[in-house]
Parts: sequence; structure tokens; C-alpha cells
Amino acid sequence: MLTHHRKPVCFSLMALDMPLWSVVDSAATIYEKEPGRFHVLFTEPLVQGRLEGEAIAPDTAPSRLLWLEVSPYRVIMTMQGSMTQPGSGKVSYRHFWEQGVFGVSRYWFQQDELGMGDQMRLRNYTRSLTLTANPLPQTLRVEYELWAAQVQLGHYILNLEIH
Repeated sequence: MLTHHRKPVCFSLMALDMPLWSVVDSAATIYEKEPGRFHVLFTEPLVQGRLEGEAIAPDTAPSRLLWLEVSPYRVIMTMQGSMTQPGSGKVSYRHFWEQGVFGVSRYWFQQDELGMGDQMRLRNYTRSLTLTANPLPQTLRVEYELWAAQVQLGHYILNLEIH
């Protein structure tokens, strides 16, 4: 039987070589697929404030679903925008991380008013992947580099804390 738990999470992404830092506090649903293997799903909270000089109403603010497939050996993260809310479905991505391995980071750009849609594929090198679980995941840390051909696009740390 598939078990699930609802827990508060703090998800952050930080670049070590440029001024980029993002933190999301949310509630996640954790599914234990099998011992040591989990799916963590949460919705990015609604954005409130200003975007490109215009106020965002809470009922029209973009929200995105983040889905992590987590094990001690690999992490797959997928972000999918909501197609029913304007502005939230423009970019989706999927990252594959495994320690010491070059993985793939794929980005999909949804069709715009002109019918143009495309995707971009980058490589990432996972420097370290650490999962603390007892028995459910408590912390996840992925340190990786992002590459386009022979050009490094940055060094990043993804951190997930489950309370």
C-alpha cells in the first residue's frame, strides 16, 4: 500500500558564483514508493506583490508544481506550470542528478501567442548528493554545476528541509 505524509518544507536554491538565491516555504506530500525511495510533491506558494510593474491578484498569481523523486543515489526534479493560470505555464523543467555523474537538465518553453515552443537541453555535474532519512526524508542537499557544451553556467546548491 502506498503511504503518504503531509509535512512543511523549506526548499532553497543558491548560486555560489552569482547573486541568485531563492527560498520557498510550503507544505509537501511525501509518498514512500519503497524503502529509501520517495516522491515529494509541493506547490510553490502564490506570488503576491508586483511583477513587471503590475500588481498581481492572489487568484491570478502563477503557481507551479514541484515534484522530486528522491533516493540516496539520485534525484529527479520536475517543475510544471499550471496551464489554467496565465503566466505560470511558460517554462517547465526536469533535472536528473546522480553523484559524480553528468546528468541532463531539460527546459521546455510553452507555446506563446505566435505558436512558438521549444526546448533546451543542458548538462549538470553532481558534485555531491546527500539525503538524510529516518525513516522519512528530513534533508536533501544537491551540489551541482550546470554546463552548456564546454561552458560552465554556474555552481549551485539545492537544499530541501522537511520538518
